[in-house]
Amino acid sequence: MSDVLSRYVRSALTIAELEARKMRRDPTELLTRAIQPALWLLVFGQVVGRAGSFATGMPYTDYLAPGILAQSVLFVAIFYGIAVIWERDLGILQKFLASPAPRSAIVLGKGLSAGVRAMGQLILVYVLCIILGVHLSANPLGILGVLVAVFLGATFFATLSVILASVVKSRERFLGIGQVLTFPLFFASNAIYPIAAMPAWLQAVAHANPLTYEVDALRRLMLQGAFDARSVALDFVVLAGVTVWAVYVGGRLYPRVVTQ
Repeated sequence: MSDVLSRYVRSALTIAELEARKMRRDPTELLTRAIQPALWLLVFGQVVGRAGSFATGMPYTDYLAPGILAQSVLFVAIFYGIAVIWERDLGILQKFLASPAPRSAIVLGKGLSAGVRAMGQLILVYVLCIILGVHLSANPLGILGVLVAVFLGATFFATLSVILASVVKSRERFLGIGQVLTFPLFFASNAIYPIAAMPAWLQAVAHANPLTYEVDALRRLMLQGAFDARSVALDFVVLAGVTVWAVYVGGRLYPRVVTQ
């Protein structure tokens, strides 16, 4: 049993390492991805904060920062599946499927590599927060928790993206559905406004949205005085649970990408 688990972990880490190497080929990607969170924090956050539109119990920029970090992670990860379709067209995916690595380990490896990519967004948002005077917590355990939450969120949404790529199988359809999914996930969460401000039907959607739990964990771990151990534990249980589910489903569907 331990040998099987060891081989599984090695396979997943090997795939993650291969995927992470791609970042070195295009370092400008990190700079281009910096534009969106900067606009949200510097423009949207400042304007809405001055307007006092939402009762958040804290400065609005503080409230917004964890939500924008989660959004940045979502945007990095949700289009990750397009690489799977490219790999099929280039013949690389067939080589992965011919390897002895379990299909779910391949999917998990791709998800883990998205977690590595998301670290760049984490550093960027923290730098912006320091510039804007966001009241960040300096608790080392809190910072470690933020790393884990970002990593789990990126892994889940990247794996969800692989599932989507396995179902739709074409780049054009994937991009269209990815766009349709991204904004409902973002706006039906607590990223930019409290759940209490939503109508009842949208509150129900928000409570079923994994992004809500990622944002809640980040908000409680990133900000001074916001920590709540019970809520954070629930957030991590939900994120871990949906990630395990997505890896399992992705492993079952991954071979279908090769069929046209």
